[in-house]
This record gives sequence, structure tokens and C-alpha cells, in this order.
Amino acid sequence: MSLYLYEIAPASADANQLLKEVDALIQRLGGDLIEAQVTAARRIFAVAEFSAGEAPNLDAAALGGAEVTGPHQVRLVGAALEDVKAARPAAGYLVEWDLPAELDMDSYLARKKANAPRYADVPEVSFLRTYVREDMDKCLCFYDAPDEAAVRRARDAVSTPIDRLHRLDEDRR
Repeated sequence: MSLYLYEIAPASADANQLLKEVDALIQRLGGDLIEAQVTAARRIFAVAEFSAGEAPNLDAAALGGAEVTGPHQVRLVGAALEDVKAARPAAGYLVEWDLPAELDMDSYLARKKANAPRYADVPEVSFLRTYVREDMDKCLCFYDAPDEAAVRRARDAVSTPIDRLHRLDEDRR
């Protein structure tokens, strides 16, 4: 079983309807939508699981002309897939970090493990999970926090940059 990230910019403002269409399309293509988060700017980050080889491209025309990037194979870090599937835990914030070119997966994972205990220095923030692209282009980190400033303090505590910080929509899946 492999996980894949799709990033979708809806052509219309109705991200919730688009999410339903994405879910149905992924199911028709033999996959399972693990989670989809919608930013306040209406950008969708969807993670799907496919058991049979590579994930298919999603047809932008079939999704009403949405801009679609991916699929990009990702690795889930910091949470068990079974827990994410069972609870579908919602996050309040998403941090994108464009990984440095010299960073490999083993080094990233070692760094994450070494720094993770420092999240305790910012108790108002809960780190939930990370999806790391296997091509090491970037990672997506999900947090539950009272505000953006708290997320920034948590990232500072673990000495990890923020390239883009998104507040997630309250109506997210």
C-alpha cells in the first residue's frame, strides 16, 4: 500500500463539492482517500492510498477544470496510518517546508526524531502528523494550535523552517 499526495486548486469556490468529486474519482480508480484538508484560501491537500502500483493522475477536466498537481508518493511520519484512517483527525494548521536539496530521507527522519521532544516546550501546540514526499521536495506538517503564532513558536522550538503556513478551513473533511 502506498500513499500519494494530490494538491488541488479548485476552479470554483465550492471546495466541499470538489472534495466529494475527488473522493469518488479516487475510489473509482481503486484508491482510498485517507484525508483531505482545505486551506482558508481553498487549496486542497489530499492524501490517497493505492494498493495496486502507481497512483493515477487525476483528470483536471473531470474535476471541473481544477488545477491538479501530483500524484507524489509520500511517507506518513508521526502517526500510524490505521489511526489516521480510524479517526480522520482534523488539524487547524498546515506547514509546508521545501526540503533542502542535500537532505535525504534517512537524515530527515533522524532529525525529526531528535527534535520532536522539543515540541513539549510549546504545550499549547499539538504536532499531529507529517507527510514527506518520497522525492524529498517538501513535507506537510499538521498541527492543532490556538493560532499561527503558536505554530511558529513550535517550529522555532524544533529548529525547522516554514515556507508556507496555512490555516485550515473549519469545514475540512
